Amino acid sequence: MRIAIMGAMPEEIEPLVARLDEVEEVLYADNTFYLGKYRGKEIVVAYSKIGKVFAALTAATLIEKFECEMVLFTGVAGAISDDLHIGDLIVADGLCQHDLDITAFGHPYGYVPEGAVCIWADPDLREIAKKVAYDLKVEIKEGIIATGDQFVADPGRKQWIAETFKADALEMEGAAVAVVCHAFDVPFFVLRAISDSADMDASFDFDAFLKSSAKISADFIMAMVRKIDG
Repeated sequence: MRIAIMGAMPEEIEPLVARLDEVEEVLYADNTFYLGKYRGKEIVVAYSKIGKVFAALTAATLIEKFECEMVLFTGVAGAISDDLHIGDLIVADGLCQHDLDITAFGHPYGYVPEGAVCIWADPDLREIAKKVAYDLKVEIKEGIIATGDQFVADPGRKQWIAETFKADALEMEGAAVAVVCHAFDVPFFVLRAISDSADMDASFDFDAFLKSSAKISADFIMAMVRKIDG
């Protein structure tokens, strides 16, 4: 089995690549893909860049060019649920696009014809995540993650997204990966570490958080890889 692991920023994939054996760098479609092995499994790690277009391009390339059979995504997200705080881990049970709007044609927010407002992540991978969390003694939360090509800082907009999509967190890539994987019938999983929330203070150091959360996320994702059959 060949497993794809994605992150939107270089800092998110560096600790993943460091765990691979026999690493080969492949340049393709204006991006670098890292092919390697981990515990006998073939892994392809990719830095997708930020935003839905790049995330969709990278996910499609991993599936079509590199023939990956499942996609795991790791990164950071902003909280819109009061139950999420900086450093918390959230696993997406569903993903939607909060900036997709053709309501002028009578459709709900986030919907396009022949599509769906919310795409559900693979239940088997979510169950594996729960087992990993138990083994690592790490708490994870599940919820809907909303994706859009904008960094949302306005409290009113966050509240609207929470109410419209029943979303718990915000980011800029997950739903695009979900759309691609759903179209190709490839199981996918999204793990996010909360990087900002309503209770954050001015002393918060994002760069330091990103480095530490990337390691925690990498440990979690690789523990999942060890439990995946194939």
